[in-house]
Amino acid sequence: MSAISASMVKDLRESTGAGMMDCKAALTETGGDMEAAVDWLRKKGLSKAAKKSGRTAAEGLVVAATNDGAGVLVEVNSETDFVARNETFQKMARDVAEVALATKGDVETIKAAQYPGAGKTVAEKVSEMVGQIGENMTVRRSAMVKVPEGVVAAYIHNQTIEGAGKIGVLVGLKSTGDKAKLAALGKQIAMHVAAARPLAGTVAELDPSVVEREKSILADQARASGKPEEIIGKMVEGRLRKFYEESVLLEQIFVIDSETRISKVIENAAKQIGAPIEFAGFARLELGEGVERTESED
Repeated sequence: MSAISASMVKDLRESTGAGMMDCKAALTETGGDMEAAVDWLRKKGLSKAAKKSGRTAAEGLVVAATNDGAGVLVEVNSETDFVARNETFQKMARDVAEVALATKGDVETIKAAQYPGAGKTVAEKVSEMVGQIGENMTVRRSAMVKVPEGVVAAYIHNQTIEGAGKIGVLVGLKSTGDKAKLAALGKQIAMHVAAARPLAGTVAELDPSVVEREKSILADQARASGKPEEIIGKMVEGRLRKFYEESVLLEQIFVIDSETRISKVIENAAKQIGAPIEFAGFARLELGEGVERTESED
């Protein structure tokens, strides 16, 4: 069994809101497995958070670039926020985003593409920058949203410079209606996505493993109430609907008015835009998401 350190207990407490002793017990019961400990706390009704957020362990920028009917987000990392505020680094990050938009590829495709005006690839340019600035850098992730007709709206939260910051969101809306109004709607929904952190756009798009994990947790919670098995299934289905309302974009309540479901917001907007609107997808990248520091980096 792994040794349970004070920092592990602290991290679990911060991600769940549970008490210190409960967090220690959860980690002990699960052999130090953080994700399993979160589930253990939830099954015991001790966790105040529905999901765990990854600790931010990388600095840099999330950059957005858009053109007619397409948009990309690229995460370009540095070791420190000081470098992320360096104009040379910022220019490189913006250039990489433009390359991503032109190549319409994944990270490896972007790295292999030619860096603008440099006579070298993006990967070679990044390596050159590492030598110049003396700090490790990487093009870590990218995401693209495209629509055949309509708009892809971009929003940057905690903006450091125009089009780049800590959180980037793209929202695609397919429509033949007024593009200016469509873009304004897309930006509002993108702002919602930045705040609400949906896991998927529609229920059908949710990762089946995530749904099964949630069902397992909800079933254990229901059994703990002492209800008979024939009632537990109904309880799980009811609570699963609540999970969808919290985790699926089109099922979420719009943060701007706190009362209208996103699917209804889009439906209502179609009347103003003058044509039907189809939600075409979204992407959300948060700087350093899912990367953890070692204890020596804290």
